[in-house]
Amino acid sequence: MPEQQPTPARDQALDGLARAAYSLSAADSRLRGRATRTPGALSLTHARALRALAETGPLPIGQLAAATETTGAATTQLVNGLATAGYVTRERPEGDKRSVLVALTDAGRQRHQERQTALAQALDTALARHDIRALEAATDVLRHLCAIYDQL
Repeated sequence: MPEQQPTPARDQALDGLARAAYSLSAADSRLRGRATRTPGALSLTHARALRALAETGPLPIGQLAAATETTGAATTQLVNGLATAGYVTRERPEGDKRSVLVALTDAGRQRHQERQTALAQALDTALARHDIRALEAATDVLRHLCAIYDQL
């Protein structure tokens, strides 16, 4: 696709995108706040951890940190909260006293499925007027925004 030339309309559209990205970040902060105050609520990071564990099986903290795009220390806190909620357990591999694997419990697997179902339904409903190409374009834009935020 050829590079777009700056125009007032494009500048306005990019400003709208930047404002929407700020709003998304604020919504994520509100969700994190609810997750710390409301039993059973999951932040996006909690949901990413449950999804990673559901997709791959038990993981060491370092690999779970990579999968959730957080630090090891933040992941340890995350796992503490998920363990308190009964969604994960810590297991020591046989013969290895230093490593710890984080694994989903049945409750964690069920909570992950509930969250995925609710998210899929909400996305389908909210984005019903957007065709597949628009959804793929939105995905591309969000991935570029992640890269931009990592550079700031």
